[in-house]
Amino acid sequence: QAQLVESGGGLVQTGGSLELSCVTSGRMYSNYAMGWFRQAPGMEREFVAAVRGSGSMPIYADSVKGRFTMSRDNAKNTVYLQMNSLKPEDTAVYYCAAGILLFNTRADLSRSYAYWGQGTQVTVSS
Repeated sequence: QAQLVESGGGLVQTGGSLELSCVTSGRMYSNYAMGWFRQAPGMEREFVAAVRGSGSMPIYADSVKGRFTMSRDNAKNTVYLQMNSLKPEDTAVYYCAAGILLFNTRADLSRSYAYWGQGTQVTVSS
């Protein structure tokens, strides 16, 4: 069973940057899809970014496109989320997720993922 641990969250001013990391343990294979989701207080968990197996291009939510970049290093069992030009509305707990996605399974849905990290808080001050 995959275990995921996020890190890199913190407090940053508007316009600043943070890089989140998600290290996986257990039997994570390169063909696992990886996703980032976030949840603000009182809000539903929402999709941020995802990448399917090795060689796939990441997809992004419209709200973060052009500002966030997701990458994965299978040799290190780690995925990253580089967040630039942060805005107060990016404030949330960010979660890393992993799962085996069939070809017709949407990568932007939280229910597609079987494994989740504990989350890391990102706070953007105005």
